[in-house]
Amino acid sequence: MRPLRDAQLGAFTFFASALPHDVCGSNGLPLTPNSIKILGRFQLLKTITHPRLCQYVDITRGKHERLVVVAEHYESSLNDFQKLGATVSTDKVLQIAYETLEGLEFMNKHGMVHRALNAQNVLMDGKGRVKLAKFGLYHMTDHGADVDFPIGYPSYLAPEVIAQGPAHHSDTSQGDNPLPSGPKTDVWSLGVLLFELCTGRGLLQNIEISEKLKFILTLGCIDDIVTVLAEEHGCLDAIRDLPKNVVTLLRKCLTFQPSRRPTPADLLADPVFEGVSCLYTLYQQPVGLFSSSLRCAHLELPEDIGQLCKDDDEDYLGERSIDEVYHLWCLAGGDLEKELTNKEIIQSKPPVCTLPNFLLEDGESFGQGRDRSFLLDDTTVTLSLCQLKNRLKDVSGEAYNPLLEDEQSSLSQSNSSNELSCTVNLPLIIRERDTEYQLIRIILFDRLLKAYPYKKNHVWKEARVDIPPLVRGLAWAALLGVEGDIQAKYDAIDKDTSIPTDRQIEVDIPRCHQYDELLSSPQGHRKFRRVLKAWVVSHPELVYWQGLDSLCAPFLWLNFNNEALAYACMSAFIPKYLYNFFLKDNSHVIQEYLTVFSQMIAFHDPELSNHLNEIGFIPDLYAIPWFLTMFTHVFPLHKIFHLWDTLLLGNSSFPFCIGVAILQQLRDRLLANGFNECILLFSDLPEIDIERCVRESISLFCWTPKSATYRQHAQPPKAQADRSASCFGKTATHYSSDYQDMPKTDLSREPLALRDLKAEVSPRISAEDLIDLCELSAGGQTKKSKAGKPKILAVDIRSIEDFGRGHISGSVNIPYSTAFSADGELAQCPATGTLQSFRGRVIVVIGHSMKSAAMFATHLVKVNYPRVATLDGGINKMKHTGLLTVPSPQI
Repeated sequence: MRPLRDAQLGAFTFFASALPHDVCGSNGLPLTPNSIKILGRFQLLKTITHPRLCQYVDITRGKHERLVVVAEHYESSLNDFQKLGATVSTDKVLQIAYETLEGLEFMNKHGMVHRALNAQNVLMDGKGRVKLAKFGLYHMTDHGADVDFPIGYPSYLAPEVIAQGPAHHSDTSQGDNPLPSGPKTDVWSLGVLLFELCTGRGLLQNIEISEKLKFILTLGCIDDIVTVLAEEHGCLDAIRDLPKNVVTLLRKCLTFQPSRRPTPADLLADPVFEGVSCLYTLYQQPVGLFSSSLRCAHLELPEDIGQLCKDDDEDYLGERSIDEVYHLWCLAGGDLEKELTNKEIIQSKPPVCTLPNFLLEDGESFGQGRDRSFLLDDTTVTLSLCQLKNRLKDVSGEAYNPLLEDEQSSLSQSNSSNELSCTVNLPLIIRERDTEYQLIRIILFDRLLKAYPYKKNHVWKEARVDIPPLVRGLAWAALLGVEGDIQAKYDAIDKDTSIPTDRQIEVDIPRCHQYDELLSSPQGHRKFRRVLKAWVVSHPELVYWQGLDSLCAPFLWLNFNNEALAYACMSAFIPKYLYNFFLKDNSHVIQEYLTVFSQMIAFHDPELSNHLNEIGFIPDLYAIPWFLTMFTHVFPLHKIFHLWDTLLLGNSSFPFCIGVAILQQLRDRLLANGFNECILLFSDLPEIDIERCVRESISLFCWTPKSATYRQHAQPPKAQADRSASCFGKTATHYSSDYQDMPKTDLSREPLALRDLKAEVSPRISAEDLIDLCELSAGGQTKKSKAGKPKILAVDIRSIEDFGRGHISGSVNIPYSTAFSADGELAQCPATGTLQSFRGRVIVVIGHSMKSAAMFATHLVKVNYPRVATLDGGINKMKHTGLLTVPSPQI
């Protein structure tokens, strides 16, 4: 969106039509409230940006179908000229006419008509330029069908609009839809406006509405409408004094027959504007982040670069975009309904005064006076920014222009202001409501995203701190590595031809996150359908599974006005985290995933794992919806956003840690209950503290050796060319890179048959991981310990003789044959004492045979030893590394 600059934020309110409560739609579900429909259609208006149109910013839904719209606003309008009662110069009239037509033509290109054009809705900015307000009211109300008031003002309505009459839902239910108004309707309204400017008189001001409408309809019998209007208002001399080309323009606009009336595009090319059009340059639509167009193509630097550095008394906040300023206004305590109540736009009525005199048995009421508050009050209230500016008065000018190429700052530190370093340690929900903190984070992310993909590495670094909600959609796209002309790719996909999946998609969408106003709107359903269908069509090797709609929901919500970006994010997310989950036969993929998850539960919480296995409560009974939808089926969107902010920073194994963290939050209840109670518990998942879940999942992830979550059905390593392209501007980290992407060596993990994998309770780790975790170096010496590395103990279960022939430095020898007593407890000896002291750290079991190592690990899990793993391939994998040591002979 454009910078705020000299504009203000304005709000106006109206009511949508109420629907009967006892009527259902054709699908058997309750009818969608009209306010939800309006809210869905409004979203498109936020994307309409033009110098002649007031930018729409937001819409909120209140009680009783009330809607409050926020948009760019200016105090000055053409109404000011009418109040003065003086005529306007010819040059000024032509300027206003031309600029108004520019705005109308741009709307028409986007399939919109103003229909509410009047002097009050033609605003003037600080430079005297036209800004059309309320241009989207006709579009968002479905051409007036969703409200109980007509769209437009009687004096300015075109004859064909009056002749058509009002639009009602009752009419549309019969399939007899009235035709919506066309672009020529606004040309008549413009003609009335220009007539008032030229004559200094308001048209038909002092007569009844019914008389106004009759008078306008009778103009069809008159040849020269302009002259008759001038005579009617006693201003014939003012019309005669006008230049002929201006009078001709008035007559063209006030042509009674729509078929003979020109469109805004026709009028812009009219010779009357030859002297005006040369003063304006063609508007260039801003280039989006993911586009094939060159973003710097129209960049112009001032001749004197020093002009860029002059910041005396500069309004830094005014240079931020309108939606940013509104977002910060809300964080600073802004309340739309309170602002409207203070100006008496919203007036409360005592409930006792709204009761009917009597009711019939069927619910019909009588004696209620018509509540005029449900009619349209088009007053726009200016939202005061004083409170916001006061909150931000101590924010320095440097904070609005952070340096991205600072050689002094190390990569591991955030670029955010040092003043707010304390805020970083506060809970996320507090940070997201802190005005100053969000301002600095939004500015920083805005600059980094504009430099994407060159600054991809910095985006990752800052995302580890947190992601501001306002830029989350673009930030996620950057984390997923979305690049290129995504719109062209999306447009090339056939989303209209019927496919067998259509029926299932139609059934699933009305059940997907329908508590959310945006996703429950008809526009939301339509976009859902298109994005899902695009994904199904563009991935012929995969199929639509129930849950794909839930997976799509976060991306669609964040990119509601950019379906192409929602599709691109979804297409990048699924191969990384859900590779081959959507195959027609995905049983082998799912089963391997759930088996690894079971091993992760045993690895991190053996007591819980033992209990769940004992009662037969296996992951197949509860975890499939978790992983198939990456938790979007079980958590509401606001929790998913915080969860995925962290998920996208991890590799494809991070979801295992989230799953274990959820189980650990429910640990006490699970341990205290049996199978039936656990089933009931998961059928309606209790409240989960998502911030705690994220925090604990990160801790679990850091404790998990990378190869422990190896899956042979995970995404295969990318080709070298693809890897180089995807890593442009980004350095792969230990946490973001997958084990599969590492170069394969003799020490890497080997694929394991599903049957064998299921037989093992504890995960296997690779020899590479063991060497890294034990910090082994050539010669068998252990390197100096590094801070932050998890401690590890290698337990060698071979016989004493084999252990003496060569073992890993620092390992302890507990021969399997004598390790456990008859009751399954560990036999007491110095080695088991060492093992006990390492309880809670990673324990790797090493033997000749994988079967004996797995059984030893299983015994340790049964006696509640956490973080137990086995070495894949056993001691044989280590024999050729030169890292085995032989104890000195006893003399």
